[in-house]
Amino acid sequence: MLTKISMFFQFFNDDAAPENEQVISLEIACAVLLCEVMRADGHFAPQEQAHISEILTAQFQLTPAEVDEIIAQAIKLSEHATDFYQFTSKINQHYTLEQRINMVCLLWRLAYADGELAAIEEHIIRKIADLLYLNHQEYIQAKLAALESN
Repeated sequence: MLTKISMFFQFFNDDAAPENEQVISLEIACAVLLCEVMRADGHFAPQEQAHISEILTAQFQLTPAEVDEIIAQAIKLSEHATDFYQFTSKINQHYTLEQRINMVCLLWRLAYADGELAAIEEHIIRKIADLLYLNHQEYIQAKLAALESN
């Protein structure tokens, strides 16, 4: 009986190993966070999806085909993610404080892209900002910069 249970768990561990070892690029990490904000209110507005494409194109100088592929991967990862840490840690490794503040500003712009801010979007942005080690002043600075640009 114990052997069968052990074999059962070993089977799933072997299948999951390559997926768990998947390397997350900086572009995908940023895209997942953007997708989390887009998905937060349960409405997938075309303005938000177009805004994500614009952000990724501008931030990483990607082609439309590359952007579409990254967004598709990001949506899948976003739907199956249990936390934000795996994505924010990648950003923390590669981004300066100013770049992290800019990232939160981009999240705010996306949240405002559909014309309304849902409380859950604000909550998710706050959680992400905390994981990016932004203090409250930097968080508010990013929010105000996003409001000014809209």
